Parts: sequence; structure tokens; C-alpha cells
Amino acid sequence: MPHFSDIIGQEQIKEHLQRAIQMHKVSHAYIINGERGSGKEFIAGIFAMTLQCEKEETEPCMECHSCKQAMSKNQPDIMYLVHEKPNTISVEDIRDQINHDVQIKPYSSRRKIYIINDAEKMTPQAQNALLKTLEEPPEYVVILLLTTNASLLLPTLISRSIVLNMKPVEDKLVRKYLMEDIKIPDYQADICVAFARGNIGKAKSLAVSEDFDNIKKEAITVLKYIHDMEIGDLIQAIKKIGEYKVDIQDYLDIVMIWYRDVLLFKATNDANDLIFKDEVKYIREQANQSTYEGIETIIKAIEKTKLRLDANVNFDLALELLMLTIKEN
Repeated sequence: MPHFSDIIGQEQIKEHLQRAIQMHKVSHAYIINGERGSGKEFIAGIFAMTLQCEKEETEPCMECHSCKQAMSKNQPDIMYLVHEKPNTISVEDIRDQINHDVQIKPYSSRRKIYIINDAEKMTPQAQNALLKTLEEPPEYVVILLLTTNASLLLPTLISRSIVLNMKPVEDKLVRKYLMEDIKIPDYQADICVAFARGNIGKAKSLAVSEDFDNIKKEAITVLKYIHDMEIGDLIQAIKKIGEYKVDIQDYLDIVMIWYRDVLLFKATNDANDLIFKDEVKYIREQANQSTYEGIETIIKAIEKTKLRLDANVNFDLALELLMLTIKEN
């Protein structure tokens, strides 16, 4: 049952929104800014549900008619903007679903709440149309703009909104959530935490992804035996990666974390802080055989490969170059 207390981390945002409800100082527009998977939709949903709850407290009661409707996304006064073009929110979308609708009083609640996901996809014309509503909004209107990049919004739109920035969640909280709620073992949680970098949604999707687990095993097998592998074997291994439905940057993150472990072990000779603790035998071997310069060269090459892939360089070619650099060092 979603409550503000179910939001992991994000204490400042929770406190701000609950205080606004308590003090009856709810703004007409909020921008919730944070990377994909960080929990913006979850927070917006709880805020909207609480604002419409018939008990009028700082948590949704879950029992009133409005809360029950909101849980099944059927609350008539909580509206989610839909747009037909996947990468654009057009001026027509804003006019039809917000500007023409705001003058109609709420159907059954105190407020009308509009939730715009991927708000950075609004065209400048769409943003200007929304500004018209925000210049003189009816008393009962609240607009929640969820965005992965608030800098793509017009300064005038930002100045009329309260901007709430999502923060990375502490690793220990992400780890606790994965172990207690998703029920995964500690060693698996450690790897997901290392990858998620404070993004709770990403941590959860990695924890339940079979492809991620498979690609992790593939990557580690290559990294363990890379110095004994022939070029032909490496090319086969690279071809295999392409078959998985995994973001290739995740594959490179696995490689990066492996070499960070090698570097850490070389510096400290201590296995406790390693992410890949269960591979300590191979990490020790590589740390002993490598120089600091060699490991640094590999880490720089991984970063360069990420940039190459962002620039749409051929995947197989970019990875072959990386594997040869690793082999040489």
C-alpha cells in the first residue's frame, strides 16, 4: 500500500510535500526532476492520492472512495497526460487535455491534478500553452511535471513551479530494500547496488533481470580468462553479448567494476570491499600481474568505449578494440 513512508530515501522531497499539505500551501505546479527509474512517478502518485484523500491528512488513508479509485488509476480528478507521438508532447496534447479541461470544476474531489510524465518532451509551443494555464490557474488545479532533464524546460515555466530534485539513494538503503523486499541474496544485492548508483528503479530491474544475470556471468568468464583467449574466441564472446536484451552500457559497467576491484585489491590487498568478492582468486591474480598504469589504461579505454558507443560507433568494433587493450595490459 503506497504511503510517503514507502518512498526510499528522498527525505527532503517527502518533507516538502507533506509540509505543503499540512500547512495548506500546495503550489499550482511542481517539477520533479530525476533520472529514469528514480521513483518520480511513485512520488507523484502518492502526493496526488494524498491531496485527494477524503480524510485530508498527510498520508493517504487507503480506505476512502478516492484512495481506492487512485490505486486503480480510476480517480476522475487525477489525470495522466497521454501523447500519441512517443518522443513529443505537442501543443495540441496540452490544449486538449489541460487548457480546455482546467475550467471545468473537479468531478468529485477538492482538486484537479494533472500528471505530465516525460515533461522534457514538450515542444516549446506546448510549454508556452501550459504557461497560459499557470499564469492564472483556477484555485483547484495542481500540475506535476516529471522530467529527466529540467534544463530542457523554459525558464519561465521553471520560475512558476517548485522544483524538487531527486537525489541518489544511499547504497545501504538500496541494499536493504533489495534483500528485504525483492528477497535477493546479499552478494547479488551488492552487484545491483554497485550498478544502480542510487537509482532504486534500476536496482530493482537489475535484481529481477535474467538477462542481466546471464550477461554478468558471460562478462566475468571473459575477464577471468582473457589473457589466455585467442582473438577468435574473444570475437565469438563479443557476438554473444549482442544476443542479450541488455543495455550495452551495463555490460561495460560490469567490466569497469571488475577493474575497479582489481585496482582496489592491488592497493589494499583486502577482499572485504570488493564487489566481486566471490571471484577474489582471479582478481588477486590480475592485481599481481598488472601495473597501476596498466589498470588505469584499461579503465580509460572502457570510458572511451562508452563514448564511442554513444556516438554510434559499430558495437563489435568498439568492443574488439577494448578487448585488445585489456589483453595488452
